[in-house]
Amino acid sequence: GREVGKHSRPTRKSPLHSWHEKNNAVFVDAGVWLRPRYYKQGNETLFEGSKREAKNVRVNVGVCDVTTLGKIDIKGPDAAELLNRVYTNAWLKLPVSKARYGVMLREDGIVMDDGTTTRISENHYHMTTTTAQAANVLSHLEYYLQLVWPELNVNVVSSTEQWAGAAIAGPKSRDLMQKLFPKIDASNEGLPFMGYLEGELSGVKARIFRISFSGELAYEVNVESDNGNFMWEKIMEIGKEFAIQPYGTEALSTLRIEMGHVAGSELDGRTIPYDNSLEGLVSKKKDFIGKRSLNRKAFIAQDRQKVVGVVPLDKKTSIPEGSHLVKDANAQLPNPKLGYISASCWSVEHNNPFSLAILKDGKNMIGQKLFVMSPLKNKIIPVEIVSSHYVDPKGER
Repeated sequence: GREVGKHSRPTRKSPLHSWHEKNNAVFVDAGVWLRPRYYKQGNETLFEGSKREAKNVRVNVGVCDVTTLGKIDIKGPDAAELLNRVYTNAWLKLPVSKARYGVMLREDGIVMDDGTTTRISENHYHMTTTTAQAANVLSHLEYYLQLVWPELNVNVVSSTEQWAGAAIAGPKSRDLMQKLFPKIDASNEGLPFMGYLEGELSGVKARIFRISFSGELAYEVNVESDNGNFMWEKIMEIGKEFAIQPYGTEALSTLRIEMGHVAGSELDGRTIPYDNSLEGLVSKKKDFIGKRSLNRKAFIAQDRQKVVGVVPLDKKTSIPEGSHLVKDANAQLPNPKLGYISASCWSVEHNNPFSLAILKDGKNMIGQKLFVMSPLKNKIIPVEIVSSHYVDPKGER
């Protein structure tokens, strides 16, 4: 009776939810969580609001509620060995106080999830997963520990709700961090990229990760959930002089698409690491879940699909997500499909539409002119294929 629609599962809210409500957040369902999609100012549309927020992260500094990211606490003498087996890249030599980006495969070689894991101390790691896959990754780890490798001495437990998280991103983020945490050394030497520190925010213990999802200089600060509001208000108050603005999931998507950072829409259960340009993270030396499946014939084909960037030739027409890429717009139906648009945004850096696509033989297609067809929207758009790294391709920021 009542177990339908919104009643069939709990609606999860971040500890900062009431602040978002007071500040005109328009919410979106992210898995079972409610997340701010953008913060509406006046009569702004979603398009205008998210563009303003993304631009502000590129120019000043922005703050985003990242509490919903899955967090898994991993402890035990064999913790490193477990990570080494579930992730495609090497984990045995990660130093304490450093984070590493990792990719997990299913047994059939398909990418299951990506995230960062930080070594807190000798036998203690903090893993993050995507919001949508948090429960699946936990049960994946539990399954392997209980049934496949019972000899490993490791304990895993979900800590998603124990920590409230804020991502502080933008060229002025370091100045803001130094003011928030006067006792830490926020310089590049003191806290290098993918580094980890523990600090105090006016007496509240905080975990500080230097991790970026936006392509800008960025940090993620975690405090215990009860102190989440205190942290957020402190960031907003001290961030005023740096023109801080909160940003929602829409701006978050824009920023990651512009820099070619793959996320849920590319890791959609149909792609292997190569397709997402993550093959550099696949170890040749060690074994890991899904390794043998990567040698299947289709997976090693020379013209395998690959993530690329797509820009409309007129630099004006937005490309609908899910559209097909074709060579000839006038070919007989069914028109042979070369790939599909996985994610689209309005690039705030170049002020034109930009999309990511998974395209057949994508590696050799850069520079080619193709057509995007969206039968549902009745659109045919001439486009050019470019690199998926549309902003800051060398990663200098």
